[in-house]
Amino acid sequence: MEKRIPKIFNLFVKVGHFEGLSYLMLLLIAMPLKYWFGAPLAVKLVGSIHGFLFVLYCILLAITAYKMHWSFVKAGLAFLLSLLPFGTFWLHKFK
Repeated sequence: MEKRIPKIFNLFVKVGHFEGLSYLMLLLIAMPLKYWFGAPLAVKLVGSIHGFLFVLYCILLAITAYKMHWSFVKAGLAFLLSLLPFGTFWLHKFK
């Protein structure tokens, strides 16, 4: 019998994907626009969106870890994945 996955986990993974995409956009699009083409507004806009998604990710991480009875190490690893480019795209493995 398959273990039932809480809906919060699915939301956490989706937010993680958006957070990861915003991080990549910040690193690969907005930062070059700022430093190579003198367009700091790109970093301000994408950075604000990324900051909101990162805070939401951290809140959902705490809720998901609690509801799914994750160890401190597993929750810490999920947090570390948010600091790496492409890291949050591996969250589905945490079921």
